[in-house]
Amino acid sequence: MESNNTPNIFISPSVQEYNYFYGGGTEEYYMNLIADELVPLLMEKGYFVERNNPDDSLAEVIQQSNNSGRNLHLAIHSNAGAGEYAGRSQGAEIYYYPYSEEGKRAAEIIARNYREIYPNPNAVKLIPTTTLAEITKTRSPAVLIEVGFHDNPEEAEWIRENIENIAQSLADSVAEFVTE
Repeated sequence: MESNNTPNIFISPSVQEYNYFYGGGTEEYYMNLIADELVPLLMEKGYFVERNNPDDSLAEVIQQSNNSGRNLHLAIHSNAGAGEYAGRSQGAEIYYYPYSEEGKRAAEIIARNYREIYPNPNAVKLIPTTTLAEITKTRSPAVLIEVGFHDNPEEAEWIRENIENIAQSLADSVAEFVTE
């Protein structure tokens, strides 16, 4: 049972089943694998954790997140390069709403910790946004992490091989965010 003092976290792995990973699989599939590892790590810390249903639309995910007070909405995605950058882009992008101090603080913590595990720490970018629905339409502080580029062969392989490490980094970041 959830109490008022129990951190309340909403985990939102991608519902984009049409974004194909280099070498097989989809963004939705791999981001759900990360969430599968992340949720128990957060629950072990005593947090109330809810996650989206992969069959839901983005609007339904946002509505579910908004149904009760959350300390954090954490969206987990992977990226793809566009145009001439398709298959060649690298890096992790961490998005937050620029008018949310708590969202920015959470994003900064996630970026700092993610740089510890990501192969090129200088390619981990913190990006304010006013256009991503999961950032702008959720009531709680929100962060969307693009864990890497799924159309880049090396990045796709790194994501596959580091699902547990990514989940642990995110769990540590959430814990740091809710205890500060």
